[in-house]
Amino acid sequence: MRRGDWYRDVVSFSAMVALECTNVGLNTLYKAATLRGLNYHVFVVYAYGIAALVLLPSPFITHRRGVLPPLSFPVLCKIFVLGLIGCASQTMGYRGINISSPTLASAISNLVPAFTFILAVIFRMEKLALRSSSSQAKIIGTIVSISGAFVVTLYKGPPIILTPSPSISLHQPPHPLRSSESSWIIGALFLSVEYFLTPVWYIVQAHIIKEYPSEPTVVFFYNLFVSLLAAIVGLVTEPNSSVWIVRPRIALASIVCSGIFGSFLGNTIHTWAIRMKGPVYVAMFKPLAIIIAVTMGVALLGDSLYLGSVIGATIITMGFYTVMWGKAQEEMVEDCTVGSLESPSAQKAPLLQNYKTEEI
Repeated sequence: MRRGDWYRDVVSFSAMVALECTNVGLNTLYKAATLRGLNYHVFVVYAYGIAALVLLPSPFITHRRGVLPPLSFPVLCKIFVLGLIGCASQTMGYRGINISSPTLASAISNLVPAFTFILAVIFRMEKLALRSSSSQAKIIGTIVSISGAFVVTLYKGPPIILTPSPSISLHQPPHPLRSSESSWIIGALFLSVEYFLTPVWYIVQAHIIKEYPSEPTVVFFYNLFVSLLAAIVGLVTEPNSSVWIVRPRIALASIVCSGIFGSFLGNTIHTWAIRMKGPVYVAMFKPLAIIIAVTMGVALLGDSLYLGSVIGATIITMGFYTVMWGKAQEEMVEDCTVGSLESPSAQKAPLLQNYKTEEI
């Protein structure tokens, strides 16, 4: 592996892990803000609006460089479709949580790597050869990671570390039996749609960034479209003008932090990682969020550590590194193939020049 490839792998891995840690912190801040009365539609409109405002100079900067092709109308239409997918995905997800339970949401969200892998294979963005050890590692690792995430979510087990004070846990949702059976089924359908749209978002984003490889510009228009679409939906569903007034407390802090670190930096890192490593690589970090959430809950919120969390975290780690090994093997094979194809051409050029020289 070349030094540049190793550096790229380390940077992409570190960026994705840092992003998942940031998302857990942003979710904690958002939940605290909603307890103070922050409306979800207002949150999405303002957070994505702030991100679009921060990225406003990016289209002019990239256009002045002259390296990229002009931003055509078809590309803008594709970004609009991407914003429509993102807005619909979040609306479905929060609607599903409201009528069911966050437990079900956490469980179904772990299907994102599987959905992404299937779609990537269908659209030929991911190579799949059943006899290849790298493909077998990716398939097995994906299944193992999803299984570990389900263990963390659904199996509690005996406590390993108990806290004497009452814990403020953000991951102890109501029991599923408290919801009616019909609401539970409808909520599961909403959540299934959301976590199917998330891999679709990854695939569409990969196609857009391949056609127009400028992450800041694509993310700027994406955030702008999501903010506008969420504003239209919010004005229809929340006509009360007092809901749109945000007081300078935890609600404002949640909106500003989510807009800068989530919608701005998070979407930019996601788009960059999709261009560099592919959608499956990005989706595989989804189960790691559960480990990060449990760790931060024990370290910062005083939550108790249970056996199910330790077992599930171990399984997720094994599956995650299995997939990473499979991806690394594929890249090594591709590098060797490219090198073997480039070597003969490099050798033929001097021979051809010598032949022409002799004829002259």
